[in-house]
Amino acid sequence: MSHLTLTVAAGCATVTLARPQLRNAFNDEVIAELTEAFRTLGARDDVRAIVLAAEGPAFCAGADLNWMRRMADYSRDENLADAGRLAAMLRTIDECPKPTVARVQGDAFAGGVGLVAACDIAIAAETAGFCLSEVRLGLIPATIGPYVVRAMGVRAARRYMLTAERFDAAQAHRLGLVHEVVPAAQLDERVQAIVAALLGNGPRALAACKRLLHDVAESPLDDALQARTVQAIADIRASAEGREGVQAFLHKRTPAWRVAG
Repeated sequence: MSHLTLTVAAGCATVTLARPQLRNAFNDEVIAELTEAFRTLGARDDVRAIVLAAEGPAFCAGADLNWMRRMADYSRDENLADAGRLAAMLRTIDECPKPTVARVQGDAFAGGVGLVAACDIAIAAETAGFCLSEVRLGLIPATIGPYVVRAMGVRAARRYMLTAERFDAAQAHRLGLVHEVVPAAQLDERVQAIVAALLGNGPRALAACKRLLHDVAESPLDDALQARTVQAIADIRASAEGREGVQAFLHKRTPAWRVAG
């Protein structure tokens, strides 16, 4: 992968955007590489959690300028295909069966905000800045919209998508876009603590919990949803992992699937 670096150690994979000279902006190649990375890692049994990180001072500045220049000459059909690949990347990250953590060490603009919102957990350095800047260019944050609105809510999204104002990490935390804000020097320590917490949990339970979260968030509270939740807990209780977890708890021992810290 020419635009990403990938490491796997002790159950955790780290996918790092490696274009610091371009503020980790993405183009069609980066989109394809991110899609493949999260699809592949999501299927690996030796991966229990995935951290999305970036090199350099910026997390992700959104679209690469050279890619945007090419897009300016695209036909509508070419734009449809191009946007479809971006949307598929975001969905692949969002629906990855392994829990995902965004390590936001610097600015996240436009599509970079979408990457943050698509991850399950986001930890930001207090110096990071955020901006949904698309309307400044006469564009709209369309493909990232569902993830951003879900993360920060419709009311906040209305303001920041329409004004394209920059906001700091503290405000991103207040809005729910990121879960924690820490001094830059403590970012890795906090991300590692979150990863350690994830590695202490049942891997199949985590995947099932992610499916449950999507189901609950997107469905009305009716008999059908109630039936699906009943089935979900019955299935996990009857699974080998569920039985092992309960027995380990009852007998005060470490479950077989826990990764040693």
